[in-house]
Amino acid sequence: MEPVDIAFAVVGLGALLAGILPRLLERQPLSMPIAFLGLGMLIFILPTGLTSPDPLAHPEVATHLTEIGVIVALMGAGLKIDRPLSWARWSSTWRLLAIAMPICIAAVALLGWWWAGLVPATALLLGAALAPTDPVLAADVQVGEPTDVEDSEDEVRFALTSEAGLNDGLAFPFVYAAIAIASTSLAPADWFADWFTVDVLYKLAVGIGGGLLVGWLLGKLFFRAPSELRLARHAEGFLALAATFLAYGLVEVVGGYGFLAVFVAARAIRAAERTHKFHSVLHAFAEQIERLLTVLLLLLFGGAVVGGLLAPLTWPAALVGLALVLVVRPLAGWLSLRGAPGRPAEHWVISLFGIRGVGSLYYLAYATTKAEFPQADLVWATVGLVVIVSVVVHGVAATPVMQLLDRAGERTKAPSEPTPTPAPA
Repeated sequence: MEPVDIAFAVVGLGALLAGILPRLLERQPLSMPIAFLGLGMLIFILPTGLTSPDPLAHPEVATHLTEIGVIVALMGAGLKIDRPLSWARWSSTWRLLAIAMPICIAAVALLGWWWAGLVPATALLLGAALAPTDPVLAADVQVGEPTDVEDSEDEVRFALTSEAGLNDGLAFPFVYAAIAIASTSLAPADWFADWFTVDVLYKLAVGIGGGLLVGWLLGKLFFRAPSELRLARHAEGFLALAATFLAYGLVEVVGGYGFLAVFVAARAIRAAERTHKFHSVLHAFAEQIERLLTVLLLLLFGGAVVGGLLAPLTWPAALVGLALVLVVRPLAGWLSLRGAPGRPAEHWVISLFGIRGVGSLYYLAYATTKAEFPQADLVWATVGLVVIVSVVVHGVAATPVMQLLDRAGERTKAPSEPTPTPAPA
């Protein structure tokens, strides 16, 4: 019995279950990520001969597998949001990004240094890696398929979807700060100027600008090109992958943040012809690919867990991870949403469902390929624990909490844009 044959069978079984489980678990307090995490652990416990997928031993492989999973999820997230971009309508998103995310990074980094005993660079890496909420594992609390109604989305699902779409790119400068400290020294004079001008200003500007440009050009090609070249007429869903890889690859080539570019490009494509049915075709294809990649990543992550990923974990580090999920994120999210649209109950749900997952694994794998971080195995163990806790706790709670909100009353919709005051005659 060859391990490669077993691998084919496992992938086939996973793909089959990916088509069956979402329908079986649709209204149950159990999520697909929980099922596949458990399946991955079971498969690699059994004497199948499969090699344990150790991300510490193969950081480059871990980086690229998680990278693909995240960018496909970001394209899907950008395409399915119906609400047009504006300062007022995206108020909850800006608050979560500008207030909650930096608080989470600072709190986890401080706890990692003071309580878990990590050196400053490694503590900052832990905070940065755990900063982004995940677009891959959060399907149960995100908006659904694209619709023709701009304000169809409730505030909870919209906020969680838009936050996950943007903070995967906006957490990158903090990861680069950790890499800079690990590669140079703790003295800001040795790294701050380059970090701020390149990793913050330049890369963010190129990520946003490049994503807008690619999305605008693809929007023209999909919806405005001459009849024979207008790709939206042919309803070919694989073009979602073309848009994903073009936006990501081109922006990364010129040194920008590709994660940010993919989400921005998806929003620009959606804005090109907001109500066209082709958006549903693109989203459906991206969602299918995302689901398959999620299955693969969770199976491998489950194998890494039973292979010893959590072995270096210490009680102080475990408490830091639990504090993020159960205390830091809920409080930071709630504080950031004071005065935002929505009822208090909705604010608490948004704050509690800061799901951590594949994005955190990507950032950690990426950083460890760029610099030597002391206690990297402990950080991997801590992040692994946080992902497991998030998958289980949020996966069990998502369905009943959303159903409870629905029964409690009408969900808050998008705030209206202010009406311009007419000029006096």
